[in-house]
Amino acid sequence: MSKEKGFLAEFKKFIMRGNVMDMAVGVIVGGAFTSIVTSLNQDILTPLLGIFGGMDFSSLHVVLGSGENAPVLNYGNFITAVINFLISALVIFLLIKGINAISEKFSHKKEEPAAPVTKKCPFCKSEIAIDATRCPHCTSLLEGETSDLK
Repeated sequence: MSKEKGFLAEFKKFIMRGNVMDMAVGVIVGGAFTSIVTSLNQDILTPLLGIFGGMDFSSLHVVLGSGENAPVLNYGNFITAVINFLISALVIFLLIKGINAISEKFSHKKEEPAAPVTKKCPFCKSEIAIDATRCPHCTSLLEGETSDLK
């Protein structure tokens, strides 16, 4: 029994993690988005293309063989699916591009200056390493440092 409780507790912990929940929401929203793009293609774009000499691809097919039970290759549906994919990709690209532009506009990232790597020797004014205890130019012992000569 404790093995089952451990497994169920571990499974519950896995399911309740944020990234799994985010992925589930993404799949649901993606399914709804697919139906919107399919409707956009079938109900708006295909008729508009029909006005300008286009055609409805969904009716394109080839009958393979003869008789009532001959297999039918519906390549028009495939063309429609490819068009749906391209439209979906374009819409997602435009959405992400817009979101990135908006977030870039509103993010006020101030670049912090890099930590100094050098300092000036108080005696000879030469530039030396920040962690130096003695100036390599004038050999002066720097302030706050203990003598390395004993």
